[in-house]
This record gives sequence, C-alpha cells and structure tokens, in this order.
Amino acid sequence: MMHQHILFFLLGVSLVTSFYDGPLYDSTAYTECKEQPEKPLYGGGVFHSTDIADGNVVFFYNLTHNSIYSFSAWLRVQNSDSAMIRASLETENETDNCIGTVSVKRGCWSFLKGGFVLNSPSNLSTIYFKNADGKDVDIDIASPSLQPFTKQQWTINQQYIINNKRKRAVTIHVSDTHGTKLEGASVFVEQISKDFPIGSAISKTILGNLPYQDWFVKRFNAAVFENELKWYATEPHEGKINYTISDQMMQFVRANKIIARGHNIFWEDPKYTPAWVLNLTSTQLQSAINSRIQSLMNQYKQEFIHWDVSNEMLHFDFYEQRLGTNATFHFFEAAHESDPLATLFMNDFNVVETCNDVNSTVDAYILRIRELRQHGVFMDGIGLEGHFTKPNPPLIRAILDKLATLDLPIWLTEIDISKTLDKDTQAIYLEQVLREGFSHPSVNGIMLWTALHPNGCYQMCLTDNDFNNLPSGDVVDKLLEEWQTERVEGVTDEHGSHSFYGFLGEYKISVEYGNRTINSTFSLCRGEETRHVTVTL
Repeated sequence: MMHQHILFFLLGVSLVTSFYDGPLYDSTAYTECKEQPEKPLYGGGVFHSTDIADGNVVFFYNLTHNSIYSFSAWLRVQNSDSAMIRASLETENETDNCIGTVSVKRGCWSFLKGGFVLNSPSNLSTIYFKNADGKDVDIDIASPSLQPFTKQQWTINQQYIINNKRKRAVTIHVSDTHGTKLEGASVFVEQISKDFPIGSAISKTILGNLPYQDWFVKRFNAAVFENELKWYATEPHEGKINYTISDQMMQFVRANKIIARGHNIFWEDPKYTPAWVLNLTSTQLQSAINSRIQSLMNQYKQEFIHWDVSNEMLHFDFYEQRLGTNATFHFFEAAHESDPLATLFMNDFNVVETCNDVNSTVDAYILRIRELRQHGVFMDGIGLEGHFTKPNPPLIRAILDKLATLDLPIWLTEIDISKTLDKDTQAIYLEQVLREGFSHPSVNGIMLWTALHPNGCYQMCLTDNDFNNLPSGDVVDKLLEEWQTERVEGVTDEHGSHSFYGFLGEYKISVEYGNRTINSTFSLCRGEETRHVTVTL
C-alpha cells in the first residue's frame, strides 16, 4: 500500500517511474537507554545472524559499491559505567573511521544510528565498535541492521518526503454568485513566496552594493549577519557600543521583507571574545555580560526570528570557566526575558559534518539540551553549522533522525563546503547536503555561509565578484527553482474544479471566464488534507 502511495505522489510531480518496490527509509530513532533493545530496523536488512564474529565486530559480505547503507544497532557496555562508542568501517579498499556514535551506559541498551557510502565493491566489510577514548570496554551488540539503497532509491525516498512535507494538494473551485459550478474557466496560479526559509550569510559588503543586493533578494528569503552582530564587532572597546553597520544591514533586511537570524549573543571561544573582556574579574565580567544582553536585545527586540545564544558551547567554555557551570543558563534566561518571541538556539559545528569529533557527537548535543531543560532554561532550537569537507548522506540523515526525537526546530545554520576542494566538487557535495536538509521533515530552514567579500568567502562562494555563478551557485539556483511551484495553468472540469500540488507558501490566483476576470491570493501551509480554495465570479 505504501509503495502505491509513493507512486501516486511521484507521478503527481511527473517523476518518471513505473513502480517503486524498493526499501522505504525508516526514520525511527531512540535517544533513551532501554532495558531491552528494540527490534532491528528493516528486519535487519542484509544482516544475518551468522555475520557477528565477536562482541565488538560485525562482518558483512558482498556489499556493492555506489550504494548508500543505513546502519543501526543497540549497544551496552559491561565493564564501564558509560562510554562513547564509535563505529568504524573497514573494507579491502577503504576505511571510514566513523559511521556512527552512541553514548552507552552499563545495564541498559542505547541506539546507534549511522551509515556510509561504499566507493568500491567489497567482498568482506567489517564494522568495529570501539571506545572513543581508546580504553578497552566490553560491548554487547543487539538488533544490528544494514539496509542498502541505490542512489535512485535514496532520491525517491527524499522526493517522497518532500512531496508529503514540503508540498500539499490544492483544489481550486470556481462558481458564479449563484453557486453554479463553472466548467471551462481558465485558472492561472503563481507562487509568490516560499514557506521554507533558504538564505545566506551577508556582511557589510552588501551595503551600497546594488548588484549584490539585487542578486541576493532574487534568490533568498532569509539572512544572517556573518560577523557584524558579534560582541567583538559591536563593542570592540569597553563601553563604546556601535550598531551603525548592523543597523544598516537590518534596514536592508526589512526593506526586502527578509527574515533574519541573530548571530550571536556570546561566543564561547575566547579567540573570538573581545580582548578587553578576557581579563575582567568575575564581578566585572558578569556586569559586562548583563550589559551586552540588555544593549543588544533592546536594540533589536523582535527583529530577529532566532538568536544563537551561546555559540559553540560544546567545544568551548570560556564563560563557564570564569563564572561557573551555570553561566550559560543565565544567558538563555536573560535573552528570553529580553525578547520572548525569539527562538533561542544552541549552535555548533561537527554535529552533522562528522562523528569523529567527540565533543559534538549527536548524543553530546542531546545531553547539553537536556541539561538546559533540567535547569528550566527556555531553549527551543537546534542549530547545526554544517561546515563540510566530504558529506556522508546516510550519517547526516541518521543524526537528524536522532535530534528530531527532541521535537525542537532544527536549522542548518552555516552550510558550506571546504575550500580545500575544487569548485566542481564543492558543488557536488553542496547539492548532497542541501537535498538531505530539505528532505528531512524536522529541518525548518537552511542558511548558507557564503557572504561575499572582495577577497572571496569564508570557505565557499556562490558567485565571482561580478555575480557570475560558480558551480555551487548553479546548484543553489537549480534547487531553488526545483523547490518552487511552476506556474500553474489549467481549465476547470465539469465540477468547476482544477487541482495541483504546490510547495508551501503564498500564491496569487487569476481566474478568467468569458469576459470576467478575478484575482485573489491564498496561503498554503503544512497539512495532511487537500487545501480547497473557492473563487466566485
């Protein structure tokens, strides 16, 4: 039944396929430690009970290359109270040091979810489970699962989610003032704005640069200031606060009806903390913090939809070292009191980019969120920076699945691809990341970290200085067009109706019948039911 459902929606967007009988991606994830493991996803997939060799190793035979593998297992430890377990993959031709991690405790089972892509076929693939800190630990493994997807199957599963979560069926009903259905009326529908925010970082280089402004506004409905709101930028010297540049950037945002994220109130990395702050006494530091929050939040109250409150707190802890472990909790409380309508975010790197960074594994992120909640902190957004070198699509999706169990909005906040790669490769990897983000139902927005400077961008530019697209820019333009409803033109049937599938957002509609024309607008928001729009001539 589900396969027929996928076929129905795919045909609705004219994707060529006769029938999809491949695997459906299972987004199930668990973050709690359980007395008993759950059953394996996909019934174990290609895993067989004979594949387990010993307690810390799983073998798989005859895996095909260019396939995408979703991997999961339940783990527990015997001789340690807790451990961070990392799963790694070895084949005859390649090694992946991390395909998934999980924080494991003694006496209960924890769920590891990850994955990998094979670049060459493998007669024997070995998955090792090891303690991330290198210490020996006895690991029990239960309900392992390995499910392969071809790249086409992976794409079809992405498109299925997009059609169900990013789009909705619409039926236009046309009648006259007496309620009589009008057959043969011409219907024209155009999407005028998108519900899903896709944007980019901007810097002061956009001010007064009309070609840059025009290029940006034609593409993006969201922005984030690259550096201009950071404490070192607005108060480089104690007491000398200057919002001139950020005010001008906000004027640009307002004038073009763009939403903006506030980045950031504090940055835990001392390297990006104002120099004059570093040597303050505890009392002086607390006073400076209070002044920073009050000044910044008063200046921009209700202007930003989000605030990154304490940036990169999984990796750095300058304020907690100076003021104690509760320092960060105060940041969130004060920010919420100052601007209660803004969504407050944690924001960090290496959460979805890799699982090799022990500071920012998915479970480390979840643990910090739970700590904030336990202290009554008003924190309601998950920010994932996304500075990628080579993305691992099934690992990205698995991490998003685990974070989604928290029922908080997830944003990809600083997406780019390393400048160590050539521009064509950057574009290929960028498309992979953007498709994973847009097709995950718990991701609420995507921001690129591509503010343009005369000497380039942080890692990846979309255009040259003359606003000619680079390969990554071509990818962005292609996806922006793909993720917007094409102009709809049709004629009402014998029931006076015309139907289509549209991406969520705002629409304008024009209906012509005989010598009569009427124009109207309607909104298309998320919902399971068909959106019915009635037009009376």
